[in-house]
Amino acid sequence: MPEDQLSNTERALWAAPPHALAGTAVTVITKTYGAASVDVMLADYRLDYLAPVASERPAFRMDGTPAGRAFASQEPVLRPPADGGTWDLHLPLSVHGDRLGVLTVSRHDEPGRETRQELVALAAVLSRALKIADAGTDVYRRARRRNRLTLAAEIQWDLLPGRSQVSEDYHLAGQLEPAYSIWGDNFDWAAGADHLIVTVTNGMGRGVEAALLTQLTVGALRNARRSGADLVDQATLANETVYTQHHGQRHVSTLLLRFDLETGAVAAIDAGSPKMFRMRGSIVEPIALEAQLPLGMFEDTGYSEQEFAIERGDRLVIFSDGFHAAVGPHGEPYGSSALAAALRQTRLQNPSEAVRTLTRGLLDYYEGDEIADDAVVLCLDWNGRGSPL
Repeated sequence: MPEDQLSNTERALWAAPPHALAGTAVTVITKTYGAASVDVMLADYRLDYLAPVASERPAFRMDGTPAGRAFASQEPVLRPPADGGTWDLHLPLSVHGDRLGVLTVSRHDEPGRETRQELVALAAVLSRALKIADAGTDVYRRARRRNRLTLAAEIQWDLLPGRSQVSEDYHLAGQLEPAYSIWGDNFDWAAGADHLIVTVTNGMGRGVEAALLTQLTVGALRNARRSGADLVDQATLANETVYTQHHGQRHVSTLLLRFDLETGAVAAIDAGSPKMFRMRGSIVEPIALEAQLPLGMFEDTGYSEQEFAIERGDRLVIFSDGFHAAVGPHGEPYGSSALAAALRQTRLQNPSEAVRTLTRGLLDYYEGDEIADDAVVLCLDWNGRGSPL
């Protein structure tokens, strides 16, 4: 295929209005690459379903499907024809590891190597374009929801920096549950040239009240961080902000972490209930930090950093109390044994898949009952520059 056809297709994607991007992708890829059909599919908030955006096809469970394998592995999956059908090429849609969905291109003949390479390149362009377009339309957020989001959940999902991020130094992923009615739990991260900052927050209360408290806290932490404040000043300024607003009547459990990408040194402030586990090989152990007061409890709380180190190959998993303090229908705490077993079972999965498995395990633990408390899980695989093998 002439090289300018690939360029022309890319230009058409970038020129499409935000709301029409998926439809434009279907039209131009079908025409240019002789496809029998093209589907742009987005993962739902719970990461269980893939939902076609520009067609009438219904959403479907991704597990056990070729498209689901492409989403999980983040690698192209080519499915040969079955019963006289089409060759289906499933391509992951992601931006810096933040998994959006899958692009499926179906043809009556097997796509050659050059065609596959061009479609992989187009999937990368479409992913970036979708990420940008998402800020200018509700089309893609509507497609992602299998159920109605509560207002609190809408606030929480809009706060997130993404659900995963991949770099040479780390692979980071998180998930919120219950996905469609989360209220106070959240996570945030920001990367620099030599560091990564991660926070996990759990706003007191339920519903919109908890969501607004967490929104205030995350905004205060970001404001301090973006002003150049160190970890202690971030906690101090956020504490003052929450206290000024609520006068000690409401507070936010928060874990703040700063990773040095060169050395693997981690500065930490444990101001509340999130718990952290380190997996080194087959060994799972909690990282014990000095418990400090939650943000907003007292006006003049002083915070101090602690330090620990991680090595290349380590995995850190952080849970809010909705995970580690969960009690199932039979009265057994989830954190007593089931949590450690779940961590070991997910060791060979990448962080993005591990958080999917862990959240499903939590939902299964309740045996169909409603989750008693909202929950967040964050998983980090470390491959820092200076840390030893």
